[in-house]
Amino acid sequence: MTTPVSHQPSPRQRFRRWVSLDVTSGALLLIAAIAAVVWANSPWRDAYDSLIAYEFGPESLHLHLSVAEWAADGLLAIFFFIVGVELKQEFVAGSLHDIRLAGVPIVAAIGGMVVPALCYVAVVAAGDPEALRGWAIPTATDIAFALAVLAIFGRGLPLALRTFLLTLAVVDDLLGITVIATFYTETINVALLVAALVVIAVFGVLVRRRRPRHRFLIPVVLLPLAVVAWALMHASGVHATVAGVLLGFAVPALAMHGETSSRTHQFEVAIRPTSSAVALPIFAFLSAGVTVIGESDILQPVSIGIFLGLIVGKIVGVLGATAVMVRFTPLRLPDAIGLRDLVPVGMLTGIGFTVALLIAELSFEHGSSSHDTAAKVAILVGSVVAALSAGALLRWDAHKAREADMNRDGVPDRDIALIGD
Repeated sequence: MTTPVSHQPSPRQRFRRWVSLDVTSGALLLIAAIAAVVWANSPWRDAYDSLIAYEFGPESLHLHLSVAEWAADGLLAIFFFIVGVELKQEFVAGSLHDIRLAGVPIVAAIGGMVVPALCYVAVVAAGDPEALRGWAIPTATDIAFALAVLAIFGRGLPLALRTFLLTLAVVDDLLGITVIATFYTETINVALLVAALVVIAVFGVLVRRRRPRHRFLIPVVLLPLAVVAWALMHASGVHATVAGVLLGFAVPALAMHGETSSRTHQFEVAIRPTSSAVALPIFAFLSAGVTVIGESDILQPVSIGIFLGLIVGKIVGVLGATAVMVRFTPLRLPDAIGLRDLVPVGMLTGIGFTVALLIAELSFEHGSSSHDTAAKVAILVGSVVAALSAGALLRWDAHKAREADMNRDGVPDRDIALIGD
C-alpha cells in the first residue's frame, strides 16, 4: 500500500501567497510611504528629489520619462490591470453580475465620489479658483489600504462586508479611471489610440487560446503585446494606466477549455504578487515623498478641500446614497449587513492614497508646485486619519450585538461567515 504524497507549497509559493494578503499589501504600502516621507524631509532630501527627477528612456517613442513618471505611468498600469481583471470577474460572474446585489454598492460608490468632489469645489472655488482642476483628488479610494485596515480591525464582522467594500472600491476605481481618461487628457492622437485598441483586441483573442499553449503565450506573445499596447496608449496622450484596465477587461472571466478556474482568476493569482510587492510600494515610495520642512503654504484651500472630501465627503456620500436607495427603492443591502456597518465602510473609502496621489500629479503637473505639495500632504494626512478612524469604528461595530435581519429585507440572515474565521 502506497502512502499518499503530500504536496506542500514551495517557499516561493508561500511567499507569493503572503505578499498577496490584504494585510501584507497594506503594510508594504505604509512602509514605502513612511520611508519616502522620512527621506524627503531628511538632510539628504536633495538626493530623493534627484532620484525621482532622473530621466531615461527612448525619446523617439515618447518614453523619455522621469523615474516618478515611469512609476505613475508604468508600474501603476500593472495595478490597474489587476483592477481590470477584478472588474471583469465581478461584472461577468461576481457581485456586479446581479443588479439586485450590485445596485447599492454602485450607488454608494457614486455618492462616495460626488460628495467629496463637491466638498473640494465648495472650499476651493471661494478661496483659490485656479486649483479647481484638482476636484477629482478626494474621490479616489485605495483598495489595497482599505482592505488591509478591514482585515486587521474588522475581525468578527460579516465577511459580506469585505465583498461590499471590494465592489464599492472597484466601481470607484472604474469611475476614477474614466475621470482620468476624460478630464486629464489634454490632446489625443487618434491614430495611436486606435492602434492601441487594435493591439488590445489581438491580446483579447490570444488570451482565449487553449491552455497547452497558454503558458507559452504569456511570456512570448501576451506580455510583449501588453507592453506595445501600453506604449501606444501612452504615446496617444491617454493616460497609460487606461491600457492596464482595458487589457484586464480583455481576459475571459468564465472557465473555458475544460479548465477549473477562469482566466481572470489565473491572471490575478499570477500577477497580484508583483502588483502588491513591487508596483504599488515603488509608486508609493516615489510619490509620497513630500518635503514639508521649510514649507509655509501647506494649509491652503487645496489641502482643506481634499481633507474634508476624504474625511467628511466620503462617509456622507456613501451613507447618504445608501440610505436613499434602501429607503425609496426595492434594493436592499447584502445579507448580514446593516446601515450601521456602512459607517466604518464610508470611512475606509476615505483612504485615498495611491490613486489620489496619481490624480494630484495629473492635476498640478503643469501648475503650482505649492498646490502639488499641499495636495499630497492633505492626501497623506487625510488617509491616515481615515484609516485610524475606520479602525476604531470597525472595532465599535464588531462589539455591538447584531440583529437576526441586519439588512431589513424580511428574511433572517443566512450569510454568517465572519472576517478572521
